[in-house]
Amino acid sequence: MATKPVVIRFFAPVIDATVNALMSAVDQKMKQGIKDFIILISSPGGSVIHGLSAYNYLKGLPASITTHNFGSVDSIGIVIYCAGSKRLSVPQARFLFHGVSAQFRGEQNLEEKLLEERLKGLRIDMENIAKVIAANSGKSAKDITDAMIERTTLNPEEAKSWGLVHEIKSELFETGSEVITIQFQQQAQPPRKT
Repeated sequence: MATKPVVIRFFAPVIDATVNALMSAVDQKMKQGIKDFIILISSPGGSVIHGLSAYNYLKGLPASITTHNFGSVDSIGIVIYCAGSKRLSVPQARFLFHGVSAQFRGEQNLEEKLLEERLKGLRIDMENIAKVIAANSGKSAKDITDAMIERTTLNPEEAKSWGLVHEIKSELFETGSEVITIQFQQQAQPPRKT
């Protein structure tokens, strides 16, 4: 009897803690001989470096990865979604493309060379994101870059016409499947003293 795929529900922003939890869950199950995974993903996006790392990790595994948008896959979340060799979406979902940005802290002084370095980093991030999505869809890297600049949002039918989604399907997984949940637990703030 064939074993069912392990289901990993990634309902989280793309940050170091959630990506590490995703990779650890996959590692643990692969050590147990599991080679078939369904990653349910609904994410507002987040860190480019963590999203690209998760994509490269999942894409490079000797395993079968299916990704399934079960809500909203935004920004760098689309890159993780692209790691699936089979990509599904529920009918009531969306995909949001947008550009990358740099955060500056407080009254940080930035000289010209540091600004040039930041700008070059942003351009490379945009290029890498566009290349990944283009490689996993029917669109060119320029089409993807344009969609990011225009802040394009696609419904599942539009994403399917782009080649990003292979099938629109409401059923997420078989009854009795093992489900591992990855979500971001925000630290509770201590009560303020006045």
